[in-house]
Amino acid sequence: MTLPTPRRLYMLVATAEAVTWTLLLIGMFLKYVTKTTELGVRIGGMLHGIVFIAYVLVTIIVWVDRKWPAKQGLVALASAIPPLLTLWTERWLDRDGHLPRTWRLLAKGEAVTFPEKVVSGALRRPALAALALVVAVAVLTGVALLVGPPVG
Repeated sequence: MTLPTPRRLYMLVATAEAVTWTLLLIGMFLKYVTKTTELGVRIGGMLHGIVFIAYVLVTIIVWVDRKWPAKQGLVALASAIPPLLTLWTERWLDRDGHLPRTWRLLAKGEAVTFPEKVVSGALRRPALAALALVVAVAVLTGVALLVGPPVG
C-alpha cells in the first residue's frame, strides 16, 4: 500500500467533506423547501457524518505530524462545521507550507511524544493504519447514530 502525502491525504478528505456538505444541503433543500423527499437528508447526512469523522481524524494525524500550533489545528478542525470551509482551510494550509509532500514522523528519532509515536507507528504500517482508521470511523459513526442527529 502506497502512503499518500500529508498534502494529498488532507486535500482528499477536505474535498470529500465539502462534497458531502453540498449533498446534505441539497437534501435539506429538497426536504424543507420543496417538501418533496427526505431521502437526500438521510443519505447526504449519513455520508457527511462519516466523512466528517474521517476529516477530523486525518486533521489530527496531520496536526501531530506537522507540529501545528494549537490555534492552527483548532481552526482546521472547526472548519468542518460551516459548509464548504474545509476547501478554504486546505488551500490556506497548503499555500502557507503546512501541507508538505513528506511525513516528518517517518524519519527515525522524530517521534517523541505519545501522540507522535502513535502517528509514527501508523505511518510505518499504512495498511494497518487504514484499517484502524476505517474501524475508528465506523465505531464513531455508530456512536453518533445512537446519540442521534445534531439537531432534531
